[in-house]
Amino acid sequence: MRTGDTTVKPEPVRHDGDVLDGPFNVRQLLRIDEALAAADRQTGLTFSVYVGPLHEPVTGAARGMHDRLADPSESVLVAVSPTQRKLEIVTGDLAAKRIPDRNAALAALSMTAAFGGGDLTRGIVDGLRMLADQAG
Repeated sequence: MRTGDTTVKPEPVRHDGDVLDGPFNVRQLLRIDEALAAADRQTGLTFSVYVGPLHEPVTGAARGMHDRLADPSESVLVAVSPTQRKLEIVTGDLAAKRIPDRNAALAALSMTAAFGGGDLTRGIVDGLRMLADQAG
């Protein structure tokens, strides 16, 4: 995941200083990072992805993470907890005008279908593309 203002990232576990222990390999991380950068460029909004545990209530936890982003109003957070089988898409006030709840729900449906097929990376990448296309 990207670091900085555009991505909330889970706490990684590092071994030997250079190997990341998590759900993604380097190639998958690069695919997600490219999708994030493309969504940012295409829309002028800031897209972020969090993959990891979400405290209950899950919606509140995702909104709390979104509120801590650099510019929440123009941000979109995709929060995924594979172990809890939870997905939340949070849009800020300005982002929500460009991505209505109905369209975010369609992206979520597409993502969960890919997750159900065992492809976390494809689900995230496709979901980011759908959200960016909607936002224009």
